[in-house]
Amino acid sequence: MPFTSLGLAPELLRAVAEEGYEQPTPIQQEAIPLALAGRDLIGSAQTGTGKTAAFMLPILQRLANAGPKHVLRALILVPTRELAEQVLQSARVYGRHVRGVTAAAVYGGVGMEPQTKALRHGADIIVATPGRLLDHMERGHVDFSRLEVLVLDEADRMLDMGFAPDVRRILAALPDQRQTMLFSATVSPEVDALARRALDGHASVEIGRRATPAEGIEHVIVAVDKLQKRGVLAKILRAKPAGQTLVFTRTKYGADKLVTFLRKDGIPAHAIHGDKAQSHRTRTLDAFRSGAADVLVATDIAARGIDVDGIRMVVNFDVPNDPEVYVHRVGRTARAGARGLALTLISPDEWLLMGDIEKLIGQTFPREVIPGFEPSIKPLQPKPMAAEQPKPARSVRARVGGRRRR
Repeated sequence: MPFTSLGLAPELLRAVAEEGYEQPTPIQQEAIPLALAGRDLIGSAQTGTGKTAAFMLPILQRLANAGPKHVLRALILVPTRELAEQVLQSARVYGRHVRGVTAAAVYGGVGMEPQTKALRHGADIIVATPGRLLDHMERGHVDFSRLEVLVLDEADRMLDMGFAPDVRRILAALPDQRQTMLFSATVSPEVDALARRALDGHASVEIGRRATPAEGIEHVIVAVDKLQKRGVLAKILRAKPAGQTLVFTRTKYGADKLVTFLRKDGIPAHAIHGDKAQSHRTRTLDAFRSGAADVLVATDIAARGIDVDGIRMVVNFDVPNDPEVYVHRVGRTARAGARGLALTLISPDEWLLMGDIEKLIGQTFPREVIPGFEPSIKPLQPKPMAAEQPKPARSVRARVGGRRRR
């Protein structure tokens, strides 16, 4: 099904074509007609499947059809400032040929005055993080009286980050007559509860099994002692082919410490997390997107705004405590039909966490050891799950392009 069959306006189809897209993704194919019809809806799909365009294109069409009004008509709530910038960019890209519709972003870490001007001068679309939006609401900077559309994007992550009370306060201030769309990679009981509060007679669009990474991802576990993880990572990164690599740590301190080690070892890595200034985060992300930086170390929250199609490998330096976080992490690779590699460095104290991840996804990942970094405790080798098919073994070094030593 081509984009032309979805009922989008010529101005939007032109922008979509200029971005090189011909066929909508499954979530776009299902959600866009419902959104254009004004339905409330929940859209659930894997990370990297085009959810942003699934709500942004219908919003732009709705606002364009009504003509310029220069008041807040569409509010998009997101969990992080990086994601706010990403969604704002999407509004500008897809709306480049739509006259009179303006957009602005509202998030913390930067001054409030430019945001206040955007709110008072009447941006049609506001992309906001909950905390900073509440700051503006308390100061009387926001007028919701003409609001037509609300989007809750990355709703699962918003709740994971503790924004539920803020979201409830914002919902209470909005007009009852509105279209509401909720998009999420996973739909937990908490997300279901939020949907019941925010949506009215909604449609549901679920693409693929919940909590399932993209099919193009190859998952590999590398067994290593905890103190040897940095050395193993450096060896893997030196052997990898061209392309971006995203490395996840649990903590901001851990991200900085890892970057320091890698740089001393001759690997020009960069870190991004909540303690970095917004200007630094923006420069780092721009360098990563452009390919000027090809190794980025991030915490889970900071990575929510990273939308880069060329990420070839994701490395879990620390195994996440929540299995669904693993799905979010590895979803940064194998986008748009590409293939990607997800490596997890696992020490003996993390085997139970890895077992929970495999149980959630329904796969048993191959276990490997890097020569010279053998763990002191032999890694667990669980029996393959019934539905799995055996895959030919290849070493980690073969996967990332290095030569195997004899």
